[in-house]
Amino acid sequence: MTSPQPTESVDVVLVGAGIMSATLATLLNDLQPDWKLLVLERLDAAGLESSNAWNNAGTGHSALCELNYAPQAADGTVGAEKALNINEQFQVTRQLWSSLVENGTLREPRSFINPVPHVSMVFGEDHATYLRARYEAFKPHKLFERMEFTEDRDLIAQWAPLTMHGRGAGRVAATFAPEGTDVDFGTLTNQMLDHLTGRSITVQYGQEVTTLDRQSDGSWLVSVEDRLNSDNNRVIRAGFVFLGAGGGALPLLQKSGIKEAKGYGGFPVSGLFLRNTDPSVTAQHNAKVYGQASVGAPPMSVPHLDTRYVNGRRAIMFGPYGGFKPNFLKHGSLLDLPKSVRAHNLYPMTRAGMANLDLVKYLVGELTKTRAQRIDALHEYYPTADGSQWELIEAGQRVQVMKSDAKKGGVLQFGTELVTSADGSIGALLGASPGASTAVPIMLNLLSKCFPAKMSEWEPRIKELIPSYGTTLNDNPRLADEIMGHTASVLGIE
Repeated sequence: MTSPQPTESVDVVLVGAGIMSATLATLLNDLQPDWKLLVLERLDAAGLESSNAWNNAGTGHSALCELNYAPQAADGTVGAEKALNINEQFQVTRQLWSSLVENGTLREPRSFINPVPHVSMVFGEDHATYLRARYEAFKPHKLFERMEFTEDRDLIAQWAPLTMHGRGAGRVAATFAPEGTDVDFGTLTNQMLDHLTGRSITVQYGQEVTTLDRQSDGSWLVSVEDRLNSDNNRVIRAGFVFLGAGGGALPLLQKSGIKEAKGYGGFPVSGLFLRNTDPSVTAQHNAKVYGQASVGAPPMSVPHLDTRYVNGRRAIMFGPYGGFKPNFLKHGSLLDLPKSVRAHNLYPMTRAGMANLDLVKYLVGELTKTRAQRIDALHEYYPTADGSQWELIEAGQRVQVMKSDAKKGGVLQFGTELVTSADGSIGALLGASPGASTAVPIMLNLLSKCFPAKMSEWEPRIKELIPSYGTTLNDNPRLADEIMGHTASVLGIE
């Protein structure tokens, strides 16, 4: 069968106009300004799926408050390694944002990032003991040196007043990290893409990629449907393809036919939040308060009472409440999950499912919750909350990675997964949190995997944009103070 003839050629096609594509496009435009880049988005604007402010928690994921990044071992000890790695990655992301503010790419930092302390709060003897162990494991590290721990209710009330109003008896413990932030990734995405438009980069909306055909020379033929006018359907030749379409990346990765995609599947999890925009309430709370996940709950379902800044307005969100829909995108198809099952991933998906029956049980329980039960969950973190002031909103879809495993047959993997072809001609990002907060190191990793011959040429410029590139801030206290202080000042989050 002959391949369709391309109507145009570009150096890079980026599928999806979210924070990942915006970050990669920004880096490539700076490092290789002569390359022609094309961003294709199936919806009518950028950042409407997972990057949209109301579709995620907006947490600058730096492991300051997310307890699932520091699980407790059987002997009661808590390791800080994973949390440190995530914090290091967020510092890299912040450095690029700071450089983009300084060179005028990003405008008015407070439009997309705001200082919001990160608080971990737990209830009961066992959880309080765990939180103290976590604090003691974290505190000696440079990146967590400002963290405080207390069981003093009056001090907790200063950190997060709403959480202590009307609270009954029982042990309560909390940690406080003053350097936490809230991030509007939707606004950030749009500012990046707005700046890039016209600079050897084109962003097109209403364009859905349907097939990917690799050619003998390593290039790709990308078939695109115009969702508004089928007469405009076309085929584009691209030297490199990035699949940054959130949950939509997996089906396209499968269509690519690369052997590295074998064994990958996905399990979609949806979420709901309660939202309060009443100024008399939101003015009393300036913190992201994270608790412990329920037994069987995925990490993305850790309960949190969050201050959010969206379009200049302050709000509080509580959730998420887990749910299930078979679509991989919020604006996707109910056939996404069944159509993603292949001979090569059926066994890994089955094995992963059998090993995570507690997740299925959790989701069933969440699906049957009434509004009253959801308000009861809110009351655990905000005891005097008036349920009538809270509206239920639907968050974005997250597709958890399921992949083959030599020992277990298949595993359900939380977090993000970068999949690239051996020849470096295509890359895809799968998975969920901490995704957006670690977008820059993920994209730098993609560049090193897919463009190894260019890295020695690009690295001097990368170091200008990201001064800590190639080093570890936690192991370099003076450098950490210098860089973190500078980025905080530029971003206005001191």
